[in-house]
Amino acid sequence: MEKGMKRIIRDQSGAALVIALLMMVTLTLIGLGSVFTSTFEIRISGNKRGSTDAFYAADSGVQVLLANIKNFDLPGKYTDNQFNPFADPGNPNPTEVKATIYHIPEQHGAPRGAGVSATHFEFIYFNIRTTGEDQTELSPVKSTCSIEEKVVRLVPTMQGGY
Repeated sequence: MEKGMKRIIRDQSGAALVIALLMMVTLTLIGLGSVFTSTFEIRISGNKRGSTDAFYAADSGVQVLLANIKNFDLPGKYTDNQFNPFADPGNPNPTEVKATIYHIPEQHGAPRGAGVSATHFEFIYFNIRTTGEDQTELSPVKSTCSIEEKVVRLVPTMQGGY
């Protein structure tokens, strides 16, 4: 019996096959892990790109509106203290941003820390809200970003003697 046991232990036929199979399983698991990790990283970078694109689209809307001083003329444009600036053909909208400018009549006086004399100016307060979307057609779910910016228009007042 002892002789048979020694023969079985010394007979290593098939051990190379078992080791090779274990190595193949290990390498397959490492490869699958790498594929899943890279797929996940690609999705994360795509989402980041989409949200960055939406932010820059919303910011471009703010910049376009700030560049046109006529957007902040009160008479005739504002209904219920709101104005849709992209209904005006004078405002280009290449990124198809949704925007509203709100007039804030209850706020007056110089902004804090402005360093401007309140005696020679009238201060008119506005709030711009823009919402931009991801511009790519590839993703079924679009990233959106909203930006709000407060704007103060300084209007010189007519003083006696000027």
